[in-house]
Amino acid sequence: MSLTATTSHTVGPYYHIGLTWLNREDLTEEGTLGERVAITGQVVDGNGNFVNDAMLEVWQANAAGKYRHCEDDQDKPLDPSFQGFGRVPVDGEGRFRFTTIKPGAVPGLKGTTQAPHLVVLVFARGLVKHLLTRIYFEGEPANATDPLLACVPEERRSTLLAKSDAEGRYQWNVILQGTDAETVFFDY
Repeated sequence: MSLTATTSHTVGPYYHIGLTWLNREDLTEEGTLGERVAITGQVVDGNGNFVNDAMLEVWQANAAGKYRHCEDDQDKPLDPSFQGFGRVPVDGEGRFRFTTIKPGAVPGLKGTTQAPHLVVLVFARGLVKHLLTRIYFEGEPANATDPLLACVPEERRSTLLAKSDAEGRYQWNVILQGTDAETVFFDY
């Protein structure tokens, strides 16, 4: 018997079948600790056309900076009412909105500390594999010393920063390709 590689397939268009049952636009529950924040935005391609079939998967630490994951062995409290995970679909015009909490700072490599951030995976038709990015919060003092943010060229960091509006909501867009404003994506 010989084993041969099969062709690669894109993420869609059938990803809805297996993924949408975990959709949650509110990652908080009653009793979740921390500052609640709403994040809104739009997923667009390099030409500015909306992507109407994308989905964002969000992973984050709780308000104390602890992930609900077996490998997070920090001596910080878990919040029993916060999972730190959600899947957020876009609407017909590529817009999304979700509510979560601002996470606490988490440890980085070699004794560094990472600024509060959300890890975001982007799924959409036409992607061979999902894209990995982060959302940081504009004006967060810890951004200045975040080790991963420091690896991003200064002129591109704004693509990772959610900006607060007059009502306290954060605005952050995903731009998939083709311009200087393309969202920074990370290899993993």
